[in-house]
Formats: sequence, C-alpha cells, structure tokens
Amino acid sequence: MPHRIPPFTAIVSALPENVPFRPPEATERLRGRVFRLRLGLNESAFGISPHARSAIHAALERVSCYADAECHDLRAEISGAMGINPEYLVFGNGIDNLLDLLTRAFLEPGRTVVLSRGAYPTFPFHAEAHGASLVCVPYSNGRNDLEALADAARRTGAHMVYVANPDNPTGTWQNAGAIQSFIDSLPDECLIVLDEAYVEFAPPGEALPTLTSDPRLVRLRTFSKAHGLAGLRIGYAVAHPAIIAALDKFRNHFAVNRLAQCAALASFRDAQFLTDVVRQVNDGKRDYYALADELNMPALPSATNFVSLDAGSPDAAHALLAKLLERDIFVRSPGAPELNQYIRVTVGTQEERNLFRDAMREIAAEGGRAQ
Repeated sequence: MPHRIPPFTAIVSALPENVPFRPPEATERLRGRVFRLRLGLNESAFGISPHARSAIHAALERVSCYADAECHDLRAEISGAMGINPEYLVFGNGIDNLLDLLTRAFLEPGRTVVLSRGAYPTFPFHAEAHGASLVCVPYSNGRNDLEALADAARRTGAHMVYVANPDNPTGTWQNAGAIQSFIDSLPDECLIVLDEAYVEFAPPGEALPTLTSDPRLVRLRTFSKAHGLAGLRIGYAVAHPAIIAALDKFRNHFAVNRLAQCAALASFRDAQFLTDVVRQVNDGKRDYYALADELNMPALPSATNFVSLDAGSPDAAHALLAKLLERDIFVRSPGAPELNQYIRVTVGTQEERNLFRDAMREIAAEGGRAQ
C-alpha cells in the first residue's frame, strides 16, 4: 500500500495557495535575464557603512561559532542610546521573524486582528497562519485611517492592531500626536504592533518618543532599510519586558547570525553614515517628485526610501509595469483596490534614477501610460 502525506492542520489546509512575495530572482530566472534596475523592494541603493563592512570581515574569523543568542553587545548599545533597560529589547532575523513571534504569542482561532487593507502583506500571512480573523480597513487618501482602524478595533474587540508608520506600501506617515491619540483610543487588552521599518526617513520629531509606559505597544525596527543590511536579516522589537520574556520562551535563540550582529552594531554606531543615506534618499525623492510633475503622475508624500506614483487607474499601473518590465526595470504596485493605481519606486542612486527617468519619458512619448 503506498504511503500518503500526513494530514496538515485545518488552519494550514484552509490557507490560500499563494505567497506574500515573489522574489525578483524568480522572475529573472523565468525571463532568462537579470533586471537592469531593481527598484521594487525598497532595498538601500547606497551600500553599507564602511565600519559595518570591516566588522563583517573581522567576524568571518569566528563564523564557525554560533552567534550570541542574547545579542548582548547590540542590545546594550541600542538600549543605552534609547535610554531604556535591555530587557525591553528582543532581536530577530528581520521584522518578518518578529511578526511571526508576535502572532504566535498573541493570536489563535477566534481572535481578531485589525489592519489597513493593502498593508505590508507578510503580517496578515502570519496572522492567518495562526487562525486569526482579519478585519481590513481601507486607506484614506493614501494614508492609514487611524480613526477607522480604532473604530474597527473597538467594534470587534480586536486582540491586535497592526500599523506601519511610516507606511509601506504608500510611504505616507502620521505624526507622533496622531499615533499617540490612536493608541490611547484602542481597547485595553489590544496589542498595538507599530512597524517602524522606515522610521529613520521620517521627518525630525514625527516619530513617537522612544520611552512609553504603555505595555500594549510593540515597536518594530530594522537594519534592512536605512542601514542597508537587508541581506543579513536583522531587526528588533521594543516592548514591555513581560512580552519580551514571553517571546524568549519559544523564539529561535540563534536566529540572528554572527555577521548580522557585528554589522548592525558597527552600523548603529556610525551616525554619519546614516545621516548621509537619509540625505541621499531625500535628494532622490525630490527627483521623483519632479518627474511625477513632469509626467502628470501625482506622487504621494513619502517618509520612506520609496515614492508611490499615481498612474491614474489600476489598468494604467499594470500597463506601465509591463512596459518597465520590457525594459528590464523591476518595480511593484500595491495590491489593494484603493492603492493599485500606484506604482512604488525605490530611491536608487543618481545613475539609477536617471535611467528610470529616461525609461518613463520614453514610455510617455510612446503613449504607454493608459489614460
């Protein structure tokens, strides 16, 4: 009698047959050629800190050893800079890993999550994988509708609310006062997951103060964007020590590798490098804004390292992506109905921006943007 595959859980069996991201490498393999411009993943185009590069080379000498499971040196450095106790921090191999830990700790069948429709797609995949029900709220003018999110949380008795600020995929943001009012309006036992992956690009003074006494709040940070360490996968959560202790019960304690820890520590200490990256990104966003005006494609204001350009309609955005793909240029469009008329373009180097500009002008001259 032939063997059969053991049964999956009911939750996994009910999940849709798709994945949140198709890597550009998969598209390159299908097409048989590499992209000329890779502007769809919001990776940093400006390299890594030279100190981080040196730290990686030095760490190679001990790469045969497991990394410090407590991320002690990095935890001490970041907690000291933030003015908080180290017990408020936990590290993971990117924010995606931390989202998985949080959904495992707080979600199960019968619990509800509130988020914006079209928000960073990895989060709802984790939430649904643990049996939670999703309540998705439309964006309002390209921004998270905080009032509607809070209303949905109160109405459903939500166990968790997820908000990215600055937002992915729109690039827009809410100021610290608006975020704090939003948090204050949520149910007492509702966990607030505040994804701050792009916080380094936010206007000065717009982010929440680091220290907060609200035990419901979890803030997520990453070294993937401004620090340029996406390939090493390292991020961290700032939360009440009781939450950190709960995650410590089941997290993979060796998830953050030795090279990532050493590179992140060196990069965190290199304030000038971070300042330079933010400046270059701001310069690049101005170039994109100018191109948007030239081509009559309104751009959403961005506090990230990408800009969302309005193609006019979902069909126009789809046609534009196809034209760019023909030119070996990789960009993406959000999937949510109120956002899929935009294309989202990462800020590249000056040379990359010039190539993108020339391609967009060429497409416009050919009538490639559907009206």
